[in-house]
Order: sequence, then structure tokens, then C-alpha cells
Amino acid sequence: MTLLLLAISPVLIVILYIFIQDKYEKEPTRLLVYNFLLGAIVSVIITTLLYVIIDIPLPLKNHNSIYEQFIKAFFVVGLSEEFSKYIIVRYYAQSHDEFNEPFDGIVYAVMVSMGFAATENLMYVLQGGMEVAIIRAFTAIPAHATFAILMGYYIGKAKFSNNRIVLNLTGLFLAVLFHGAYDFFLFIDFVPGIWMGAFISLSIAILLSRKAIKRHQNISYFRPK
Repeated sequence: MTLLLLAISPVLIVILYIFIQDKYEKEPTRLLVYNFLLGAIVSVIITTLLYVIIDIPLPLKNHNSIYEQFIKAFFVVGLSEEFSKYIIVRYYAQSHDEFNEPFDGIVYAVMVSMGFAATENLMYVLQGGMEVAIIRAFTAIPAHATFAILMGYYIGKAKFSNNRIVLNLTGLFLAVLFHGAYDFFLFIDFVPGIWMGAFISLSIAILLSRKAIKRHQNISYFRPK
């Protein structure tokens, strides 16, 4: 039970934080739960299938190859995971009538991402124990949240723009870029000190996420004039 709480708590903290930041027009609880569950179940299934499909033409075996770890970070893990979240936000959340202001892109992207992160975190924590739970609470969970905020920022803009395709794909691209960079520096830990790059890239993503939240708050259609 303790491990379960440690695995889920950081996810709930992120959800609460985003819920509070959605200052002017809260989303229906039912819809938030649906997006979370889609992330926790459907997104994980899609990611697993993509892993299997990508592994056929790209059987990455050399763990000490920087090139192979780059491919794994950006095109296997980063692209698979973020694409699996993107299609739910893009084709389920964005098309919903309750998605009625740009900030909603951030809200729903985070809900889907936290659903995915909850499932992933449970698997890692139940295998690795308390130490893994604590480490991931301050690394992987915030990382998933920031990738989602960056994606959701552009998906939110896209909903109310004539340039929808480009903006939607920009959100996906940024999520994959930062996810890939974060994982890449961790994957090549055989290079001394290179792991610091993961925290630098995560710090940049967090700063950009904070700006993204502020910008969408400032242009909320429901903000009192």
C-alpha cells in the first residue's frame, strides 16, 4: 500500500496543480477522468504496440552506442509515448465541446499524460521499491507533465486557429524533442557526467511550461475583463 501511494501521489499533485491553474473555467470532472483513463490504458497499449513495431526494423542491441541510444531516446521512446498521448488529446479531447479555450489544451494533455505516467510509475515502483518511487517523483513525473504542457499549449492554440495542423504537430514535435533529449542523456550514462544534460533539458522544459501556462491564463476567454 505504501508503494502504491508513493507511485500515485506525485501524479495527483501534478493534476491538482493544473486544476488550480485552470482559474477561469473548470473542466467537467467526468471528462477529466475519461482523459486520465484513456492515458492510463489506451495510451499505454498504443505505446506498447509501437515499441513492438519499431523494434522490427530497428533492433537496438548495442547499449554503448551513442547513435543507437539517440534513436532509442527520440524515435522509440520519445515518439512512441508522446504520439500515443497526442492522438488521444487531438482526436478525443480537442474535438469535445467542453474544449472551449486555449488553456484546455494544457489541462487535457496533462490528464492524458498523467494517466500514462500513473501506469508507468506503478510498474517501475512495484519493481524497484521506495527508492525508485522517490527518484521518479522528482524526475519522470515532472518530466511527463512538462512535455504534456508544451504539447497542450499548441493543441490549445490550434483549436481556435486556422493553422490547426501545423500548431498541433508543433505541440507533438516539442513534446518528442524534450522527451527525447531528457531520455538520451540518461541512456548514455556510460559517458561520465552526461546525465546532467537530462536535468538541464528538463529545467528548460519546466521554464517554458510555466510561460505556456501564464500565456494561456492571460488570454482565457473567461477571464474577467
